[in-house]
Formats: sequence, C-alpha cells, structure tokens
Amino acid sequence: MSILSGWGRTPKAACHVVRARTEGDVAASLGDTTLIARGNGRSYGDSALNPALTLDMRGMDRMLSFDAESGTLVAEAGVLLEDIIDTFLPHGWFPAVTPGTKFVSLGGAIAADVHGKNHHRDGAFGSFVDWIEVMGADGQVTRASRDGNSDLFGFTLGGMGLTGVILRAQIRLRRVESGWIVQQTLPTGTLEEAIDAFEANLDALYSVAWIDSATQGRHLGRSLVMLGHHATPDQLPSDKRRTPFAVKRKRAKRVPLDFPGFALNRYSVRAFNELYYRMGARKAGRAIVDWDTYFYPLDAILDWNRIYGKRGFFQFQCALPTDTARAGMHQLVERIAASGQGSFLSVLKRFGAQESRFSFPQEGYTLALDFPANDRSLELMDALDRITLENGGRFYLAKDGRVPRTVFSQADPRAAEFAALRREQGWDRAFASLQSERLGL
Repeated sequence: MSILSGWGRTPKAACHVVRARTEGDVAASLGDTTLIARGNGRSYGDSALNPALTLDMRGMDRMLSFDAESGTLVAEAGVLLEDIIDTFLPHGWFPAVTPGTKFVSLGGAIAADVHGKNHHRDGAFGSFVDWIEVMGADGQVTRASRDGNSDLFGFTLGGMGLTGVILRAQIRLRRVESGWIVQQTLPTGTLEEAIDAFEANLDALYSVAWIDSATQGRHLGRSLVMLGHHATPDQLPSDKRRTPFAVKRKRAKRVPLDFPGFALNRYSVRAFNELYYRMGARKAGRAIVDWDTYFYPLDAILDWNRIYGKRGFFQFQCALPTDTARAGMHQLVERIAASGQGSFLSVLKRFGAQESRFSFPQEGYTLALDFPANDRSLELMDALDRITLENGGRFYLAKDGRVPRTVFSQADPRAAEFAALRREQGWDRAFASLQSERLGL
C-alpha cells in the first residue's frame, strides 16, 4: 500500500498501486474491484485516488509516431507535456493548449480536458485531440473520435478517468517560430478594469490575470493582466534570432520543507499581494520572455505545494457564464478579501464558447484560488460555493477535493446524465475514484 494524494496533499489515502507498462498490464488489472488510472499526480484533490487499485500509468510513456508536416503526434497516456516540449519545440512545435504545469501526463490532460490561457480563442485540450484509445471494463480497446464512438470520446474528455483507461491518443501540436513569448503586462486598478482589459483584447492569443485577492475598498480585485503570443524571429533581440529555439533552462529551486501553519496568515498574504502587484506594475508594457517563464512560472519551484504545510491545501476553481460573470466575480473577490484569507495564487481567465459532454469550461470567466486546508478555509469555500450556484457557475473536477455532492449536482446538471451512462455501460463497476464516490458519479 502507498499513501497517495493529489497535488493539494489532501485528502490522503492508502492505495494499492500497480504500475502499468503495457496494454497487457492494464488488462490484467481489471477484475473484481474498481480502479482508477493515475498519471503524474497533478490533479489537486481526490480524482486519481482509489484505495482498492490505483493504476500508475507513468510506465506507458512512449511517443509512437509524429507527422512533421501536420504536427500530429501519437503517444501513450503516460507521456508528460514536458517530454513533448523537450522533443518537439526545437523543431518548431508546441502544445496547442497547455495548463499551468508541464508536468501533467497526456492521459491526465485528456481526462481533465485541461484548458490554458488561450481558451477564448482555441478551446480546451480536447479541441486538438483527434482520437483516443480506451480500454473498457471487459478489457477491449476502443478507438473513439468525434466521428466514431462519439459518446465515449465526448465523455472521456473531462470524464476524469471514469469511462475507462486511456491508453493512447493522437493530438495536434501548434507550429511556432521560436521558444519565446511576446508578453504585454497591463496593470489594472480594479477587477472591473481587468475584465474590461480581457474584453478589449479577445484577439490576443493568450491572456491571463493575477488578482490581488487581499485588498478591499476602491482597489478591490486590482490585477496584472498578461497578454501573449509566440514571438517570430524578427521580434527577438538580435542575439537570439539565429537560434530562436535556444532557451537556457533555469535551474529549478525546491521548497525544502513543509512551512509551519502560522506562516500563512492575513498579514503575510496581504504583504505578498501588495509586493507582487507593485513589482508587476513596474514591469508594465511589452517584454520578451521564454516559454517556460510565461506558461509555467510555478514549475520553477519544485514542491511548491509544501508552502501550505503538512495539512495541504484546497484549490477553489469555478467558471461563471458571461451574463453573470462580471457581477459574480465581484461577489467572489469581495467575499474573499473581507474574510482576510486572500490567496497567494489567484488567477482569472476568459473562457470562449465550448460545447462538450462533461468538460469544465463554459463561455465566461474562471477564477482559481488556493487556500490552506483548515476549518476557516472550508467555511469560506462553502460561501464561495453558494455564490457560484447563485450565478449559474460550475466547478472544475481536476482541482476539486471537497465540493459536496448536492452542490455539484446543482451546479452541473450534466452530472446526472454522466452517472446514468456510467451505470448503463457498466463503467461504474470497473472505474471509480474517491471523487466519483463523493460526488455520486
């Protein structure tokens, strides 16, 4: 047995773990008990935990084929985005959609249908998946796409591993001309101004905002909105133009120990938010930054989840539809700031239109925040749940480790359809997680 958790380090569970290296290993794991496939453990809560059997897919990490003309890659589920970038960026290809960490597995990215800073333009990860191969409860492997076995395809995207074990997939990468990003930083004095900045820059390929969630009053929700696009060689300084993909990798720092619980308090969080905003505001304007800095700033700090102490942390992430997002986001940020429990990591993004069977995004805005795992945070997040429901929002399963079943079912009526399909197909008797049991999926 192994003690496992998600990236939030809570909840923890003793799980029987088997590492799969071949399709045969996956088939041999199917039996009398349920299982859940687990990639690199970067979902935050309990979605990749099953005490009976957690199937470690990191042994299936082979890239099988690549078309250098179209950027089409076929790879096994355990391949990391980091592997894909290291292999193909030097040849002018980059993931078309990426979350905030490159340490997520391909299977995990599909199971969560992760999104990035370009959802408003390009949609989620699944928009660039051509097909997936999934092993079902009977050990049979089915290839699913938009044109064939479309129910399986649609519910596997965002289905958190509950439709079967993802073995392989074909995805499309994005052609780029350098390893650099042209970033424009726009400081805003309020949350309202930040949303205005998003709306005025819907043509930007990438957009994201860090929000000061600790300041109240006339500067409520002041933000740093960061726009970006892949730099062309002529946009680079002269010393980088001849080798536009030569980006020096920075040596990652590591958090060496668990921070004590008292280190995170309203004063330290408020001080951090004040400093971070002022430093960002001084860098306002256009800059050339490397791809790693722009997309994955937290990856530069290994084990950064230890700053929340041994008890870990919860991430709250919701998406509000366009018609309620402006007022609803104001209510959320106002409630957080008033609580004195502002987050270090408060991220706002614009979502575009998305029609999907069970994936998280909906057109509007999404807000993500981290809170230490304690009673005060749980009380605050209960209040944030209510605000989300009142504004027609929904919750992100890849970040969730605590939303009550009644709240989730109210927020996302698609859950009932998904649960019914799982029963009908027999998926519920073979594939389950602590999250699916908690939410009644």
